[in-house]
Amino acid sequence: MSEPFSITPADIEAAAQRIEGHVLRTPLVPAPRLSELTGATVLVKHENMQATASFKERGAVNKLLGLTEAERARGVIAMSAGNHAQAVAYHARRFGIPATIVMPETTPLVKVENTRAHGARVVLYGETLYESAVRARELAQAETLVFVHPYDDAAVMAGQGTIAREMLADAPDLDVLIIPLGGGGLMAGNAIAAKALKPEIELIGVEAELYPSFYNAVNAEDRPIGGATLAEGIAVKTVGELTLPIVSSLVSDIVLVGEDLIERAVNAYASLQHSLAEGAGAAGLAAMLKEPERYRGKKVGLVLCGGNIDTRLLAAIMVRELEREDRIAAFRLTASDRPGLLGKVASLLGDHGANILEVSHGRLFLDVPAKGVTLDVTVETRGESHTRAIEEALRANGFQPRRIFPRGLAEQDR
Repeated sequence: MSEPFSITPADIEAAAQRIEGHVLRTPLVPAPRLSELTGATVLVKHENMQATASFKERGAVNKLLGLTEAERARGVIAMSAGNHAQAVAYHARRFGIPATIVMPETTPLVKVENTRAHGARVVLYGETLYESAVRARELAQAETLVFVHPYDDAAVMAGQGTIAREMLADAPDLDVLIIPLGGGGLMAGNAIAAKALKPEIELIGVEAELYPSFYNAVNAEDRPIGGATLAEGIAVKTVGELTLPIVSSLVSDIVLVGEDLIERAVNAYASLQHSLAEGAGAAGLAAMLKEPERYRGKKVGLVLCGGNIDTRLLAAIMVRELEREDRIAAFRLTASDRPGLLGKVASLLGDHGANILEVSHGRLFLDVPAKGVTLDVTVETRGESHTRAIEEALRANGFQPRRIFPRGLAEQDR
């Protein structure tokens, strides 16, 4: 690392000493079921166990503790989609520093309310972090506040770099670190730390496919940027000026992951690791699901960098995954409208081990005879083969089943 980067391993060592006792030294936990899923030996750094459920506390504490008394008295301002906001607000209150947070209007409600609960003044402005940043800088100048950037700040980057330092202390034989990429503060700090401790370690950055900011910058491409992503924590349109040189020099590859993979990763963390991961926090696992052969047989460290996910969204993701796995299936049945029909269907499904989740009648469809009826039945099954067996049983009993998928009736049935 001969290049003169904005932070050094010594800065990260100093940050580790400064933040000790203020943030949790999170565990690096073996993940046997994720290992089975990916073919690698997976260890997860659970930054979702921090007080505000994300890694952002490390950089925020390092920055806040470095302020002068005059700066503390004036107060701080930050722009954030949520996790940096909560971290700054939480620790600013601990240190007696007034805090203002500018958040995009699209920020999940759970993050907005949590930030307010930590005592910060919250200003909702703009659709993206870029617009929020413009407003935050205007307020910083007008009110002489200290701007605490979420990623393009040396003190913040050094604080984040303490994660890799801890991971390699706990597991010095790691082959790969996979780290989510938004503005690059998390990756930049940890790239400096990791390469200083183990120069041969491979560093993989992960971006949401809708926000390939670093991918474009590093590969001189011009992929479109924008859209609604589950990984709003890394939905950044502009890379950091301080972070880009580090990422360009030290990161071996940047992987783009689609929304379906991010959903699968969030679900895998919940169902296999029994841990909450927001979209950005699950991005590293999503990269492994995209290219499992790439990591097979290697010892891989994942940073579960945040767990602030709306519970309703998590429930929807888990149900959608059950549908993808054919463990929830919906059928449209057609039959004569006669007493006992519903009981017959229920008994048939029960005999074949299906759990009925929802039933609805339809008598007004024009493709059904006047004396006929349709039943839309949603059931829980054990998987694809069980679902096919249930469909065959319904057909054998004269119910003319047609599968209803989340997007509607299968084309071949229309």
